[in-house]
Amino acid sequence: MDILLIVAAAIFLILGVLGSFLPILPGIPLSWLGLLLLHLTATVPMDYTFLSFTLLVAIVIFALQYAIPALGTKYLGGSKRGMYGATIGLIAGVFIPIPFAILIAPFVGAYLGEILNKSNSRHALRAASGSFIGLIASAFMEFVVTGIFLLLFIYRLWEYKGEIFSW
Repeated sequence: MDILLIVAAAIFLILGVLGSFLPILPGIPLSWLGLLLLHLTATVPMDYTFLSFTLLVAIVIFALQYAIPALGTKYLGGSKRGMYGATIGLIAGVFIPIPFAILIAPFVGAYLGEILNKSNSRHALRAASGSFIGLIASAFMEFVVTGIFLLLFIYRLWEYKGEIFSW
């Protein structure tokens, strides 16, 4: 049973890393579920401090993924409407079945939000660029955290390899 949980955990962690690039997969939650599955095995002791800390990190990073594109819009001179447009575009981009929609939709949302705010197209383009830069930054941040979760998984496997693989 432990081997099945470990294999499932590894799959979740790999999907989590892939999810940092593929918008259809929620990378951070999948990675954390992988860590949880590892700690549900009989051979790896349940470490509530470890799981609580990694859950807190996962929640914060997951929330920041939606905030950073809007903050990027604001940083490059966008208005509240541009920030709202970037956020709506980001959420809508997840559901649009077009390749790269998750990259394009926040940019378009921020641009339209700025145009609705009566900004000129040059200003709207600059604010929308902030949304795109924020989206790339949040994807990189998610990749780093899911990679760290994967390394923690490998470390825990190595730490308890004698108990896990003693048949």
